[in-house]
Amino acid sequence: MKRKKIIILSVAILAVIAILWLLFGRSSKSASYIIETATATRGDVSETVTATGTIEPVTQVEVGTQVSGIIDKLYADYNSVVTKGQLIAEMDKVTLQSELTSQQATYDGAKAEYEYQEKNYLRNKALHEKQLISDTEFEESTYNYAKAKSAYESSEANLAKAKRNLAYATITSPIDGVVISRAVEEGQTVAAGFETPTLFTIAADLTQMQVIADVDEADIGGVKEGQRVAFTVDAYPNDTFEGTVTQVRLEATEESNVVTYEVVISAHNPDLKLKPGLTANITIYIAERRNVVNIPVKALRFMPDPPDGKAPAHEEMPQQKAPENDSLKIVWVQENNTWNPRQVKVGMDNGVNIEICEGLNEGEIVAVDRKSNTGIPTGQDSGNKEESPFMPKPPGRKK
Repeated sequence: MKRKKIIILSVAILAVIAILWLLFGRSSKSASYIIETATATRGDVSETVTATGTIEPVTQVEVGTQVSGIIDKLYADYNSVVTKGQLIAEMDKVTLQSELTSQQATYDGAKAEYEYQEKNYLRNKALHEKQLISDTEFEESTYNYAKAKSAYESSEANLAKAKRNLAYATITSPIDGVVISRAVEEGQTVAAGFETPTLFTIAADLTQMQVIADVDEADIGGVKEGQRVAFTVDAYPNDTFEGTVTQVRLEATEESNVVTYEVVISAHNPDLKLKPGLTANITIYIAERRNVVNIPVKALRFMPDPPDGKAPAHEEMPQQKAPENDSLKIVWVQENNTWNPRQVKVGMDNGVNIEICEGLNEGEIVAVDRKSNTGIPTGQDSGNKEESPFMPKPPGRKK
């Protein structure tokens, strides 16, 4: 009985070993992978910076008033097209006219007094030179003349101020443009104290707009004047607008420990789709290569391995020539159903695609990655062993 138990236990151990071999040993030998490929295409390779900004008119003027009073008449409204010098509002002039009349009367009296004292001074001066009047009388006439002259000049300045204030009650447009904002109503009282109240905001030309974009400090180094810009707005999600960087402002803005710089982008707006205040999603092209052969960047990092996962011996791999400089790289190219390494000269890359300057033609297929396929072997020899597509074949054997 003891011997029978030993035999049964041995058979069980062998069965377990056989099952483990079938599950793990055999599958490891039949492991294989599928080559993921890409085709060299011709297109654009660009390096970009993204940001958000606000659309604004190039020239925008806030029209206000320098005198306090009641808005009597409004001659412009939202979206009104105005020309330079056109009347757009009037304030109540009753109080201002009364002030002007009062200052005019004061001026006239001061002028009459000044003219009288001037004649008296000149007469007493001549008599004093001939010693016909005393020094006291001459000094008194001199004092009265100087006092009258000062009062006259003061009243003249007050009269000019009253006239100017009355002129300010008539508000005209300083530029040709479109009214984009109206901040007052007829009958409203405005007070011109330490700051001028804004009545209208006028944009000069809405066919020429600009985008004020906030660019992160990590990206601002590559932004230069004259670079091409493409941007979209939520109002027209299917339209892409073009612009040009016109200014990179040096003043930094910090908010929540994030430093940004303002970049001004000019944009044509012939159909008036772009409206002031819209948020723009901006792409600045800091470097571009147009109509060049390119492949995915990860093709440069591809290295073949045999199916069993072991590193091949050096003599078993196809010969590769080491790149001479950083612009020369090795890619694996499919030629007649075999994979061969090829040295190519690369240019600009944007992290996704890379420009091929020399060594690869449009339409050629390159290896970019490998995917595991352990269930279905791609080929077998007499020993039921998987072969790598990158391994050299024995003489006389079909490839």
